[in-house]
Amino acid sequence: MRSPLDDSQPPSSASGGDIAYATPHATRDMGAQLRLFIDSVKDYAIVTLDPAGNIMSWNTGAERIKGYRPEEILGEHFSRFYPPEEIARGKPQQDLEAVNREGRIEEEGWRVRKDHSLFWANVVITEMRDPQGQLVGYGQVTRDFTERKLAQEQLLQSEERFRLLVEHIQDYAIYMLDPDGRVSTWNAGAERFKQYKAEEIIGQHFSRFFPPEDVARGKPWYALQVAANEGHFEEEAWRVRKDGSLFWASVVITALRDPSGKLQGFAKVTRDITQRKQTQERRELELLRDAVRARDEFLSVASHELKTPLTPLQLKLTALLRTVENHPSATLPVERIARDLEVARRQVRKLSDLIEDLLDVSRISMGQLRLDRAPMDLTSLAREVVTRYAPQSAQVGCAVTLEAAAPIEGNWDRARMDQVITNLLTNALKYGAGKPVHVWVRMDAGMAVLSVKDEGIGIPLEDQPRVFERFVRAVSERNYGGLGLGLFITQQIIEAHSGVVQVRSSLGEGSTFTVMLPPGPDVIP
Repeated sequence: MRSPLDDSQPPSSASGGDIAYATPHATRDMGAQLRLFIDSVKDYAIVTLDPAGNIMSWNTGAERIKGYRPEEILGEHFSRFYPPEEIARGKPQQDLEAVNREGRIEEEGWRVRKDHSLFWANVVITEMRDPQGQLVGYGQVTRDFTERKLAQEQLLQSEERFRLLVEHIQDYAIYMLDPDGRVSTWNAGAERFKQYKAEEIIGQHFSRFFPPEDVARGKPWYALQVAANEGHFEEEAWRVRKDGSLFWASVVITALRDPSGKLQGFAKVTRDITQRKQTQERRELELLRDAVRARDEFLSVASHELKTPLTPLQLKLTALLRTVENHPSATLPVERIARDLEVARRQVRKLSDLIEDLLDVSRISMGQLRLDRAPMDLTSLAREVVTRYAPQSAQVGCAVTLEAAAPIEGNWDRARMDQVITNLLTNALKYGAGKPVHVWVRMDAGMAVLSVKDEGIGIPLEDQPRVFERFVRAVSERNYGGLGLGLFITQQIIEAHSGVVQVRSSLGEGSTFTVMLPPGPDVIP
């Protein structure tokens, strides 16, 4: 039988599935193409060595990576690519011997360029034998992995720095759990919070950090299940230290999965926020005390304010009763009775207004303040309210002027807007100190604007941000009555209309309250 490469063997035809044999000419062409290909490779240094390790061929990639031109390196021993310390311990020869035993070797290590700089190389050396099995040399392929090596080292350094960071963090307990919930790492913060040393807790189940009642109802396992299903579990709750004491913890458990999605374990971060919780509880207790104090003050004021109109009402009704009893058949003093009845009517109205204010606050607190919008004229309403309070204005000595040149139409709740104008006007009469009060109604930039200005006592600058709060009065209750609800209710009504109310005031010079209202839906200003 002839060898397939025997030049006396004729080439086969392309039919009948016959085996195709390469001709000597074709073999020479393939060899030339192979050499051309090897010489053109730039990312790999591909060289051949004779059995002694001397360089027999040199490609473009070898020149680029190692820096030698072919005429400088051909015939030289390949050991010159090794660092001096490796040459000293005979590593080049050891590598060739390993190839002779195993057929090939592959390794990564430092190699030397012509300029003596080092690069990290991936090296494969393969033995080459002839058909009779005789060693004819070696093929060596080298790739420059310096950038990858540096990237790996940087990653390792980063991981080491991160590990050191985690281990030395004191303010957070950061540790790992295996998929079953057993502790696998432990940092300084965990030791500080929970009092266990690493050798005491690693391998133990993390359920020992939970109070007994939480363990009994399966909370540790539930937390892991949530973390596994949703990616993380987070809560604030009591946890247990080694000595049995409790601390209030902020806990986050995060599921860790490999690229295939398989659960590898959990990362757990715990922070001791006991002090914050205690501070929060103290603050809540203070707020509760303030609320109780405010309630008691309100009840005291409300009791006083509700009794105020009842006393004259009771006196007038008693006087009327005595008048009737003393004149069983005679003509009654009609003018006197009319005066007393008017006083009684005003006191009943005042009592009714106080009760209505309290009901409004209740409605607002429950989100039940409703608007009954309808087309209306703000100018007409303002004139009506000013006229209604003319007797009271005259009684306190405040001359009220109204500037409202034209109708101001809008889609508003008339009863609520009456309440707003009334609150602002009576407020100005109360604190106006007998001086003039000015009311303006106008349009400005598409908004309806109502302003009420007095020239009275004014409001201290530090109290102005609070005048629209419930039960707040910026004056002494001895000199001025009231529940401190009028401005609060006014602001709520205006905001329900998508408007705003503002105050400008100077102590001793008076105050100006300004309401700005959009015309409302379906109204074109």
